Amino acid sequence: MKKKELFGLLSGVMALSIALSGCTSNAASGDQKKVSEYPTKQIEVIVPFAAGGGTDLSARAMSEYLSEEWGKSVVVINKPGAGGATGTQEVLKQGSKDGHTVLVQSVSAVSALYAGNTHLPFSMKDQKFLAKMTGDPLAYVVSADSPFQNINDLNEWVKKNPDKFTFASNGPTAIGTFGTIQWMDSIGADFSKDSLVATNGSGDALPKVAGGHITLAVQGVSEVSNLTKAGKLKILGIEAPERSPFFPDVPTMKEQGVNNIDVTLWYGVTAPSGTPDYVVKKWESTINKMIKDPKFLKKLDSINVRPNYANAADFTKSVKEETKDYTKIAKEKGLVK
Repeated sequence: MKKKELFGLLSGVMALSIALSGCTSNAASGDQKKVSEYPTKQIEVIVPFAAGGGTDLSARAMSEYLSEEWGKSVVVINKPGAGGATGTQEVLKQGSKDGHTVLVQSVSAVSALYAGNTHLPFSMKDQKFLAKMTGDPLAYVVSADSPFQNINDLNEWVKKNPDKFTFASNGPTAIGTFGTIQWMDSIGADFSKDSLVATNGSGDALPKVAGGHITLAVQGVSEVSNLTKAGKLKILGIEAPERSPFFPDVPTMKEQGVNNIDVTLWYGVTAPSGTPDYVVKKWESTINKMIKDPKFLKKLDSINVRPNYANAADFTKSVKEETKDYTKIAKEKGLVK
């Protein structure tokens, strides 16, 4: 190749590189502009459970922070039903994909729901995970009037009377069911002989347990705290590595010899698949900032919830792994629909 031709070729390559660099720079600049401008209007936060439960409490704490942080109204709307599937379907199939309609969900409406239902009108492919924000250890609660003073009292009774044992849960594969399965397997009780009483979130389940109509509920600490402090419920044990700072006198399940429970309750934000990446980045960065904010942390303390952040990638990965584990349990127990 002649020197003149080589010079021309190199000049062309350089010009193309500069042009591509300019495009990349412009695209990055454009995305940054969109991030800074979002949200452009009111955001609707759909909670697929009744008001007053742990999902609802976390959603309202988040919405209060975001409304102030973003200068736009962030409104919580409760759409309960079908173990969380009703509100989830509405957002994933009918919600806007511009980040102005999102879901705040618990593990019950995501991993646990997918694990036991093969005929849902939506799938994980329809969902984009934005960020996990809070965690809520599971509390095993009975009526304050119940004769069980600790988890071992209940263990012995359930092993002898599995056919008389009832527990509250949002459905056959909600987190309350998985928490009950792992506890009963751990103590050697027969899960196949008990009775699930289907309820519509903790706001529905816990008064029934407090009234003695259902033996046990397995719910988040935040969800059981008000009725426990009011003297209506009794916490027999909390599944966590350490005692809850909100109930330091209640022993963990492991302290009482109950092992092999690893299901856990979390709350996070998701949106329909197709939601732009700049929206995901805005939620990630803002939720990460939020869970370090002293005012927000004080709010979490008031509802007995702890921060538990994961970005979109880690949140997605953990949900997939969790769903795989829960699916295995659901198949073993014959719970898959």
